[in-house]
Amino acid sequence: MAKRESFSSKLGFVLSCVGAAIGLGNIWMFPYKLGENGGAAFLIPYFLFVLILGTVGLITEFSFGRQYKKGSLGAIRKVFKEKNLKGGRIISVIPTLGLTGIFMFYTVVIGWVLKYFFISLTGEISNINTEAYFTAFTNSNSTVFWHALAVIITLIIVSFGVSKGIEKINKIIIPLLFVIFIVLIFKSLSLPGSSEGIKYLLKPDWTYLLKAKTWVMAMGQAFFTVSLTGCCMVVCGSYANDKFDIPSCAISTALFDTLSALLAAFMIMPAVFALGLSPTAGPALLFVTVPSIFQTMHLGNLISTLFFLSIIFASISSSIAMLEGPVEAVMSLKKWNRKKTTIIIATVAFILAIPLSLSGDIFDKFTNFITIIFSPIGAVITAFVFYYMIDADKALEGLNKGAYKKLGMYFMKFGKYVFVPATIIIIILGVIYGGIG
Repeated sequence: MAKRESFSSKLGFVLSCVGAAIGLGNIWMFPYKLGENGGAAFLIPYFLFVLILGTVGLITEFSFGRQYKKGSLGAIRKVFKEKNLKGGRIISVIPTLGLTGIFMFYTVVIGWVLKYFFISLTGEISNINTEAYFTAFTNSNSTVFWHALAVIITLIIVSFGVSKGIEKINKIIIPLLFVIFIVLIFKSLSLPGSSEGIKYLLKPDWTYLLKAKTWVMAMGQAFFTVSLTGCCMVVCGSYANDKFDIPSCAISTALFDTLSALLAAFMIMPAVFALGLSPTAGPALLFVTVPSIFQTMHLGNLISTLFFLSIIFASISSSIAMLEGPVEAVMSLKKWNRKKTTIIIATVAFILAIPLSLSGDIFDKFTNFITIIFSPIGAVITAFVFYYMIDADKALEGLNKGAYKKLGMYFMKFGKYVFVPATIIIIILGVIYGGIG
């Protein structure tokens, strides 16, 4: 049997996990949520939930993958087999399918980012009506080409494997991402009127701490920002060396992910307010509001190019982790080689996602179903299996391998009685609020 791939260093592992966690949500959702939910006051519940949900969830998924040296599909099936229980073959597929669904719509959006990077390079972005252009582009057949390009880039990186592909690229693009963010922050803060954006982000309105919605949004953001899908981080953990300090790696991942979200907020919102624009979230922020800012700036094309390059780094680092989930699952089941598996999975995902490229309505409905219901169910399944089906002493022993500071049985009890119920509550709240991530 071929030796399982692994990360060559703890730094490479952490940067790859940070890459998987940092994504579009950090850039187009967090700044808006921060400003609209009490500014600095929002950071209190957010940091709290990052600690008790985000970090605990990362430790859970890293540990589960490393202990069984398998992704969620293989690990869940192994646990069911150990317990002589039926149903593992079906249940184990859910987290991987959820991650594949995310990959499908995510690469559509990466295609949009690639298009805007291209028109920034050519200078075309300085002459467009941003709202009309985005509407026309997303309703055209040309989205399929850019979607295909996003899939091909991801496919190439994943086909090189863990240490030579995923780890190597993240060691380059994650540091560059932070450098570009910092450069653009200085530019944003230099604009007259940018102080209003800082007030929007940081001026605390403590009354928001008395509103249930503030806590709900903080909980959702903290949970989903670190890519807790029940599959993505399990696969990352499955390639981790037994010498790696899992709790430390989880804390580092959560901290760098949070830092990226804060940097994105200070990169975007001061510029939005400096130009008297209304703060927005989602695609409208990235493809309508932000390009209109660049049109008024000195060296706007250059800054726009840097900005969309940083978004490419943030999104591609996530998409390679998303593709690795189903690739690892199929490789372990079919015993195919990596290149063959990657090409087949990426091609099938691309073909199935073409309707998402061509129809905004289908895109929205599919995205909502995957992110609000299906993928969170995958996270619940993995957490439930880890805390309720694996012997607690065995799970804790595996978790503490390589740890400088060992966690006690209190951690397993917290996971069982707090974290797992919290993941179920997140699904319910997501349905009620129409999405909280």
